Amino acid sequence: MTEPSALLRGLDDEQRIAATTVLGPVCILAGAGTGKTRAITHRIAYGVATGAYAPNRVMALTFTSRAAAELRSRLRLLGAAGVTARTFHSAALSQLSYFWPQVIGGQVPRLIDSKARLLGHAAETIKLRADTAALRDLATEVEWRKVSNLTIDQYAAKARTRSLPVGFGVEQIVDLQLAYEKLKDERRQIDFEDVLLANAGMIETEASVAFQVREQYRFFVVDEYQDVSPLQQHLLELWLGDRRDLCVVGDASQTIYSFAGARSDYLLGFASRYDDATVVRLERNYRSTPAIVDTANRLMRGRQGALTLQAVESADAAASAARALTAPAAAPAGPPPLPPEPAGTPSSAPAAPPHVPSALDVPLLEADTDIAEARAVAQSIILELAAGAKAQDVAILYRVNAQAAALETALAEAGVSYQIRGARRFFDLPEVKQAVMQLRAASVSISGEPLFKSVSDVLRSLGWSQSAPEARGAVRDRWESLNAIMSLVDQAPAELTFRQFTDELMERQAAHHEPTVDAVTLATLHSAKGLEWESVYLLGLSEGLVPISYASGFEQIDEERRLFYVGITRARRRLTLSWATRGQAATEGYSANRGRSAERERSRFLTEIGMRTTRAGGTPRG
Repeated sequence: MTEPSALLRGLDDEQRIAATTVLGPVCILAGAGTGKTRAITHRIAYGVATGAYAPNRVMALTFTSRAAAELRSRLRLLGAAGVTARTFHSAALSQLSYFWPQVIGGQVPRLIDSKARLLGHAAETIKLRADTAALRDLATEVEWRKVSNLTIDQYAAKARTRSLPVGFGVEQIVDLQLAYEKLKDERRQIDFEDVLLANAGMIETEASVAFQVREQYRFFVVDEYQDVSPLQQHLLELWLGDRRDLCVVGDASQTIYSFAGARSDYLLGFASRYDDATVVRLERNYRSTPAIVDTANRLMRGRQGALTLQAVESADAAASAARALTAPAAAPAGPPPLPPEPAGTPSSAPAAPPHVPSALDVPLLEADTDIAEARAVAQSIILELAAGAKAQDVAILYRVNAQAAALETALAEAGVSYQIRGARRFFDLPEVKQAVMQLRAASVSISGEPLFKSVSDVLRSLGWSQSAPEARGAVRDRWESLNAIMSLVDQAPAELTFRQFTDELMERQAAHHEPTVDAVTLATLHSAKGLEWESVYLLGLSEGLVPISYASGFEQIDEERRLFYVGITRARRRLTLSWATRGQAATEGYSANRGRSAERERSRFLTEIGMRTTRAGGTPRG
């Protein structure tokens, strides 16, 4: 077991307070890049090492399988391997599967694979016409009702003030939801949200279930607490019962799922609900350069719950802190000082004050069209790669999926490899499935060899080599996939055995915790949350895209602001912003002038920050 004192080394003062406050209600307000995951994993491990927690009594909750897998991996390395780290849905489904046969009998009803398809069948039963796009929107209404923990009657009352799917009235949507629930029950099926609802219902109505659940898990940690919904909060309270050993961590400035029921007021009101809560603020940013931090701070200045990030101000301090946090070092605060003038040399002008990095140091490119913007970004990336950057350390982020088309064209023309986040999953690729299967089979019979040799022997039999093939296309794509698996060997602890490696690989496969592929990442702003890259390009920063055209009212515009903030804070060393003065077909339907090329205005957020534009090609403007 890791010594408790060793778990505190490398933590800053605020992280150390978070890590050592292992009992009672704790709220960690953690800004982007401040080491929140490190703080909570060291807190759990410290609690285990000091005997405050039994590992099997701790439940760490988050919102994605990838984040849960990352927590498990870090906890294992810190000596807290027995801790349960799951998403809300995974934890609820596990409990539901265990208790359903005891309480109701038989197996848990089958999860439906498409809410929209079942809604389509329900619509037919009440003779309501709805096309595929409308059914997707109507499915969103079902999800919003359930995560908001509303009955259909309560939904009907609130729906009159909601922006509903076009062409449908409240009564029609209510009738459809009633028909959907009836059809679902007849087919003995449940949907994703029903998992939480049914789990909560069992705990509320069955005293034996409540007793067993609360005996099993006595200490809770909730990551990304700003994203919790009323339904998740209700279930969390049922899991806790009358106990108060709850640690939550979050950042109100990263609340970007309000449209799906997320409520940051649970985070912001935590200290009011628990008057004896320990509140820790993590504001020291170890991820980004001072110019990037200043850009983020300017954007969120004065917003409710916003934390003021503090950039590490010197290269030495940044490197030292970053090493302690196992994160890349922050860039120096500014250019190196000029050498001193020789003694006695008259100065022709007073010495210039030292340069203080700010948002004004972040380039903002302006192009004529979406295609021109994409090509300018591709050319900039080529220069980065030529200077030694790795493609996997570069990301291009945008508001809507339709913007990816122009980027794919521009990157293909430039010969730059790319991957689209959210497209086909890594572990679903045929060559990856084959590799995992063969590695697992080999690990049963091979032992005692160096891990690199064991893994590389298997992957060589499938076509991997230490040098990348010059050919592009399918051959290179296959090699990149196998090389991504091989890269996990480089990250593995020296003592890891071949069997342990394949165990972790299969755990990654189950959680879709994908390794890094050496390619530029294309991703929407929403899907980039929780990730980071050395260099980030934020594309399409015009009115109608950021903020999106259908955002109306203060709350929706503010959510768009938070989404932009998330994009900015994904960047470590380099951030480039860009926009196009005229729209193209790639974003048709998202600008205010849909269906035709039209003049655009740059995003109001850029004006608020005080960004100065440079024409794609290098000409500065205003």
